[in-house]
Amino acid sequence: MEPLDPLYDWLGLEPTSDQIALLGRYAAWLVDEAIPAGGLGPLEGERVWARHIGDSLAFAQAWIDDLSPNELLDIGSGSGLPGIPLAIVFPECQVTLLDRGGRRVRLLERAVRVLGLENATVRDEDALALDEKWRAMTFRGSLRLDVAAPLVRRCLMPTGVAVFGFSTRPDPPPVPNFDGVTTELRKTPPGVLGHTAWLLNMRLDD
Repeated sequence: MEPLDPLYDWLGLEPTSDQIALLGRYAAWLVDEAIPAGGLGPLEGERVWARHIGDSLAFAQAWIDDLSPNELLDIGSGSGLPGIPLAIVFPECQVTLLDRGGRRVRLLERAVRVLGLENATVRDEDALALDEKWRAMTFRGSLRLDVAAPLVRRCLMPTGVAVFGFSTRPDPPPVPNFDGVTTELRKTPPGVLGHTAWLLNMRLDD
């Protein structure tokens, strides 16, 4: 298991031994089942912890200075990233893992069942057809930013926060202005993950 203590310290998290063990089971599942099923690339097994588990938990930076949400919609969840690691570390949060397509949905259902996650549910639906309101939303490699922002404007509660994860890069990604949405670009501090992750927090304008 790769140490994530610097990440936990940055986020102010104190995961229990049971939660850390469950993260380990999920990491093993990603290697043993998700990669062979095509849910992750064939070379991702060597960096599951930092690149995938760690990256996913870094989404929680959006509520470092606030209460964690009691519900979260993970859009285009794929193999459960970032939704499943967040569900493990925030058991009081009801996480909906949304994706479209039989294979991806079955893979998500398998992960939730194997891990015994009572606070995670799988939903098979096109994200662009959503119309209900959510307290928190996450996007990791699922939609382009210019597609995600209008969805945030339509589906985020007035006091909620959405987090969009960019691919790893040394320099900050360009972020255009979006009507009705306030954005805040953050990056993981040096030494937290071993690489720089850029995360965009999105909130509705007052």
